Amino acid sequence: MNDLVSNLKIGGKLGQGHFGEVFEGQDDVHGTVAVKLIRKDHPTPESLPDWDQRKADLLGEAKRLEKAKHPNVVEVYHLVARQDGNTVIYVMEYCAGGCLQSAYEAGPMPIPDVRRICTEVAIGLGAMHARGMLHRDIKPSNILKDANGVSRLGDFGLVTDRLILGYGSVKGYADHVAPEVWNGNPTSAKSDIWALGMTVYRLLHGAAHYGTMPAPKTVVANGGFANTLKWLPHIPKRWKRAVRHMLRDDPSDRCPTAQAVQNALAGLPIPDWTITYRPDLVRWVRERNKRRVVVEWHRQKKHSWSAWSEPLGVGKKHTLGGSGGPVSPSVAYRQLEAFFASQG
Repeated sequence: MNDLVSNLKIGGKLGQGHFGEVFEGQDDVHGTVAVKLIRKDHPTPESLPDWDQRKADLLGEAKRLEKAKHPNVVEVYHLVARQDGNTVIYVMEYCAGGCLQSAYEAGPMPIPDVRRICTEVAIGLGAMHARGMLHRDIKPSNILKDANGVSRLGDFGLVTDRLILGYGSVKGYADHVAPEVWNGNPTSAKSDIWALGMTVYRLLHGAAHYGTMPAPKTVVANGGFANTLKWLPHIPKRWKRAVRHMLRDDPSDRCPTAQAVQNALAGLPIPDWTITYRPDLVRWVRERNKRRVVVEWHRQKKHSWSAWSEPLGVGKKHTLGGSGGPVSPSVAYRQLEAFFASQG
């Protein structure tokens, strides 16, 4: 497919999402770009609006999106329909670092990385909210890294209120729909805050741990979802409070703005553990003062844990704590929570 927009040439496939396929492209004006092709025949839930309505919604956003420039938002260069009317072409800035989906699937991210990423996303989101724009689909796969490692929020304008509950059956999409939207109210800046809170939680815990929870769509609409979250024990209490504030049921009680999210994140502690997660074993490691601290949590029917420090060079290994043998899961969790709190 050549000569589509600005002599756009479409190359290899980069990925596929709910709304269409993404390709690498070359544009005479912008160089390397990312191209999302949203096709009439792309499989979609039956409850979605018909193609003509979806296409009109997308194209109605085109002018605003082309003006929505910000360092933490993926820039949209073109949003047009092909002449046959069966494909919408969404041409955007190419982000060489890719999206966060693979990092999320790899396991829990270090807390300092989560704070930096989500702060950058909140900055971009706040700028778009100030321009009267909503995102409606904030999640790890829609956060991209540019060549300099800066986080950018992508796929602005691809979701409208008419699409929200139509995609309610799609795994990963429904998880980020706020309770007021499930209960028939329109989206707002507060529903974007909810989705950002879900994203913070998911990045802190990784896909395997997240998958141990009940599907949020079975809980969120009934209220109290924030109180059902299962936290890894190294997450500080202040992080838990901040995320719960973003996930409150009542929008009027929720963290009020993207700027407020930035302020909250800025004041949180950032313990620098690297985490390896398996269902039967969670392992934390960090290095400081020429020593490595290791914590291992073994999780079978009975749980046990141990913590020690070892030299990076010559020296002795020191025991720092442990369960002293098999204990119940709840006892192991409480002990680990207290240990990590003592470590700062």
